[in-house]
Amino acid sequence: MTLFSPLTLRGTEIRNRIWLAPMCQYQAVDGVPGDWHLVHLGARAQGGFGLILTEAAAVVPEGRISPQDAGLWNDAQAEVWQRIVSFAHSQGARIGVQLAHAGRKASTYRAFPGEPSGSVPLDDGGWETLGPSAVAFPGLREPKELSAADIAAIVTAFGEAAERAERAGFDTVEVHGAHGYLIHEFLSPLSNQRADRYGGPFENRVRLLLEVVEEIRRRWPDDKPVLVRISGTDWLEGGWDAEQSAALAPLLSERGVDLIDVSSGGNAPAEIPLRPGYQVPLAAAVRAAGVPAGAVGLIDRPAHAQRILTEGDADVVLLARAALRDPHWPLRAAHELGYDWSQAPWPPAYVRGRWEAAAR
Repeated sequence: MTLFSPLTLRGTEIRNRIWLAPMCQYQAVDGVPGDWHLVHLGARAQGGFGLILTEAAAVVPEGRISPQDAGLWNDAQAEVWQRIVSFAHSQGARIGVQLAHAGRKASTYRAFPGEPSGSVPLDDGGWETLGPSAVAFPGLREPKELSAADIAAIVTAFGEAAERAERAGFDTVEVHGAHGYLIHEFLSPLSNQRADRYGGPFENRVRLLLEVVEEIRRRWPDDKPVLVRISGTDWLEGGWDAEQSAALAPLLSERGVDLIDVSSGGNAPAEIPLRPGYQVPLAAAVRAAGVPAGAVGLIDRPAHAQRILTEGDADVVLLARAALRDPHWPLRAAHELGYDWSQAPWPPAYVRGRWEAAAR
């Protein structure tokens, strides 16, 4: 298995195992993606990534992290996404949308340099936030505890968003269950203090995620994969951890999840041991539980990415910050790993810029 080995999930073949991780861009208007998204995602499709995963697309307006988040809660948004999907396909890439609800971390400023941070006040365009319990993320507004009816409506919203994604032509959907957003908030005892069927023991805390997956799989084509992103650990005592992630993995697989994208943290401030590949053991634990896994986290060097696959720690590698620095990372990786340029997904218009030609 190499970075450039194709991967087939259900009936969908993906040209290589270098995937673009979801990264919020905070450039949408009323949830509608724009030219920024076309150029940002399109450049990575040209750059040779096998699967492009969009930023988090909220399934309801109040599920946005910021007022500038993308969405997929209405047909107007789906229609604009279709243009981006078509361009990615024209470059030989597959593309998926990450479906999300920000929960108690919603209604925040996007915190671009020089801009404010924290919760957006209600009189400045903010909104009431929702969570499994009325427990605030440090520094943010306290959320309202979701009722059972609220939870059922959110599950339906995920399913309806998946149907819009299918109409827009996406090849896959990824459920965002990581980084302290709503689904992760239910998974972790640090944020879930409920006493009903959605709180307490492990089987209750995973219930929302399993219901969301079941609803999506019921509405999503059988020949297209479903992915889930999780935080493999909270990095805090008494929180969600690698053992629970490994126990969750087969439950997701049984319900039709084809690959788990394993990140970490985000549900509460923690000391995280940041270093290249620091999350790879979390992906390896999920893969050891019998479910295909993706590794992400400060993976920058092609040789390192290749080693993650050859050592059997993951089935794919996802790039985030490295892809922001270099939208053509897969093409450079092929060069550094000794592939002939013809074995890499060069766009015909860019072939004259290949490293061999530039060296002459």
